[in-house]
Amino acid sequence: MYRLVRALLFQFSPERAHRLGMLGLRLLGAWPALCRRLRTRALPAGAVDLSVEVAGLRFAHPLALAAGLDKDAEAVDGLFACGFSAVEIGTVTPRPQPGNPRPRLFRLPEHQALINRMGFNNHGAAVAAAHLQARAWHPAPLGVNLGKNKDTPLEQAVEDYVACVDTLAPLGDYVVVNASSPNTPGLRKLQEPEQLTALLRAVKARLERVAPGKPLFLKIAPDLTPEAVDEVVDVALACGLSGLIATNTTVARPFAHPLASEAGGLSGAPVREPANAVIRRAWQRSRGTLPIIGVGGVFTAEDVYEKLRAGASVVQVYTGFIYEGPGMVRRRVRELEALLARHGVRSVREVVGAAHATPGNEDARRPLGV
Repeated sequence: MYRLVRALLFQFSPERAHRLGMLGLRLLGAWPALCRRLRTRALPAGAVDLSVEVAGLRFAHPLALAAGLDKDAEAVDGLFACGFSAVEIGTVTPRPQPGNPRPRLFRLPEHQALINRMGFNNHGAAVAAAHLQARAWHPAPLGVNLGKNKDTPLEQAVEDYVACVDTLAPLGDYVVVNASSPNTPGLRKLQEPEQLTALLRAVKARLERVAPGKPLFLKIAPDLTPEAVDEVVDVALACGLSGLIATNTTVARPFAHPLASEAGGLSGAPVREPANAVIRRAWQRSRGTLPIIGVGGVFTAEDVYEKLRAGASVVQVYTGFIYEGPGMVRRRVRELEALLARHGVRSVREVVGAAHATPGNEDARRPLGV
């Protein structure tokens, strides 16, 4: 069914198709009984225990929605109806901003990829907060992904993140600092150790004041060198973060394509292995003590399995959902159950970090967050 819908949607520009898709999800969210019924159908059948606990949050299965699809928290209930174990909204900035000039979103179906340079287009923290306050259904964890306004100088970035924490942190189940988008000039400089330490300490201190105990994650880029990943992990551990989200979009273009010269972040299948490499490095650097939410190039159950073995406890999707539609979660959950059963795995928690286990190093199999 979605193949027909997608064929129709893909006749429109990517951004207009996105707006139409979001409209459909908002309309779905207006039917609570239907949302609950659809969500129940998408949850695990129970053949394998797919539940995961990370930072005190319970995920019914490892497949969650990444930030970027619902920037203003306007279709959260419709997205939960699709079966996601968690939904992350944003990136949200303190003040509304239009984002970068159009066109700014491009499809590369031959590569199962997208290029975007949206630039944190959103209606601001107050609007997102109003949408969240109006919700009555809370079936699973909700994350709020925070950024800075484009016109805020980098030396004042902390103020923007702290302002977002004040407005949104009490309304979400976990908070994410996005310091890795390639579409806000200079933002990735915040991943440098000195600036990152100052930012994370300020955000964590404010978070403890307005929402004590709420988990705080950092979203990082796939373009970091292995040594830079080590530095980020060290800072995250020193600042007492709950975990990392690895990774954001990449500025690399590992293929030839007429659209490859377009500026922006590349997502989808080409990011799969760079993201997995960052996940593996972060797991190794922290010795499995820092929970990781993996994202990048997830289309199949095997893609989920790879990220779990690399060290991710939860796996987010974005581009795969756009290409495969609302039924994706249900299909991947069933396929993941079958895949793990074939491997003789009784619980998904047994898989996390298993790729690092070697004889005499069985501690590498210890699950994260449990």
